[in-house]
Amino acid sequence: MTTVATTKDALAQAKTRMEKAVEDFRKDLASVRTGRANVGLLDSIRVDYHGTPMPINQLGTMNVPDPATIVISPWDPGAVAPIDKAIRTADLGLNPTNDGKVVRVPIPPLTEERRREFAKHIHKVLENHRTAVRNIRRDIKEAVEKLEKDKKISEDDKKRSLDELEKLTHAETKKIEDLSAAKEKEVMEIK
Repeated sequence: MTTVATTKDALAQAKTRMEKAVEDFRKDLASVRTGRANVGLLDSIRVDYHGTPMPINQLGTMNVPDPATIVISPWDPGAVAPIDKAIRTADLGLNPTNDGKVVRVPIPPLTEERRREFAKHIHKVLENHRTAVRNIRRDIKEAVEKLEKDKKISEDDKKRSLDELEKLTHAETKKIEDLSAAKEKEVMEIK
């Protein structure tokens, strides 16, 4: 349970934590393939570089020269093979090619079945983040009720705070749902 000194602190803490949940959801959605090249697709990939797992974007520059290709230009030519291997083993359905200097990752068009799988995945991630926002609301609600029980705030202050908390929860949940709907539309769209 969260401990807070005032209702203002409680609401500020709720807002901060809920915004982090929304930002985390945004990052999770960036890694979902849509059939269009996007460097965010490779964010979750770690490359074993000299025995250290490193994010792929720290080993070179990544760009999207056309809607169906991602090009990774490593700063160290010795990183080409490990980058290629990491992308192949990442289970994203991508098949990179390299010429010894750069790694090209063609983004194949999605099949209808894969689109539906991604849509289901988006719904699962959405529900996890909705639950996270509700858990934050529950923690803050308990903290506010404890303040009232300990006679640090009045019943009116508690009611006002809980109403504000409810509005905040609805606003942050709506952000998550809007992001989800936009991403699902993008996934299901056939280019």
